[in-house]
Amino acid sequence: MNLIDALQDEHVLIDRVLGSLRAYVEGLLDGTADPADGRRFAAFFIEYAGHFHHDREERVFFEALVTAAELPADRGPVHAILREHAEMGAWLREMAPLLERRPRSADDGARLRALAVRYSQALWRHIDAENSVLYPEGVDRLARCGVHELPDRPMSGAEAAARDAGAVLPLRYPPVEDAALTRGDGCFLCRAYGDTCDGLEAEWWSDTEWEEFFVR
Repeated sequence: MNLIDALQDEHVLIDRVLGSLRAYVEGLLDGTADPADGRRFAAFFIEYAGHFHHDREERVFFEALVTAAELPADRGPVHAILREHAEMGAWLREMAPLLERRPRSADDGARLRALAVRYSQALWRHIDAENSVLYPEGVDRLARCGVHELPDRPMSGAEAAARDAGAVLPLRYPPVEDAALTRGDGCFLCRAYGDTCDGLEAEWWSDTEWEEFFVR
C-alpha cells in the first residue's frame, strides 16, 4: 500500500531527527548549539511530523480502519495512537518556545531537558508500535475488506520547507540514542499496552481468529 510505504519512509527521517533533537538540547544547555536551530526543530516536528505525517495517518489510514474495516475508534490501537498524537502534541507546544533560546534559569533548562526526553522516548516507541503492529495489521484488515490502496496528498509549502530544513539538522547535531529506552516490536513494548489498549489480540481479533489460533 503506497500510503503506508510513504509513512514508514517518513518514520526513518523522524526517528533520525529525534536523535538530533536530543543532541541539540544538550548543546543548547551547554552553550554550543545555535538557538536559531530550535525554530527549525520545532517546525519539523509541528509541520512535517504533525501536520503532514500524523494528519494523513488520522484522516486517511485510521479513518479507513474505522469505516471500512469496522475497527473500534473508542478503544484499542486506533484510540491509543490518537491519544498519543494529542499528548505528544501538547508536550511539543510547551517545548517549542524553549528550543529557541538559551535557558534563562536552571529550572528552564531542567524543564527543556525533561520535555525533550519525554517527547523523544514517547515518539520513538510510538514509531515502533506503528511499524510493527498497527501498519501491518491494519493493512491486512483493510485488504480483507477489499481496500488495497488509500489516497495520499502532497506536502504543503510549509510542510516541505520544514522537512527540508529538518533533514540537515542531523548533520549539525549528530543523532544520539537513549540508553535508558528499550525499543522493539510488538504490543508488549507499546507505551499504551495495559493502559489504553489491551493489545492487538484482545482488541481486534475476531472469534474466528482466536479459534484458528488455538487450532494451530
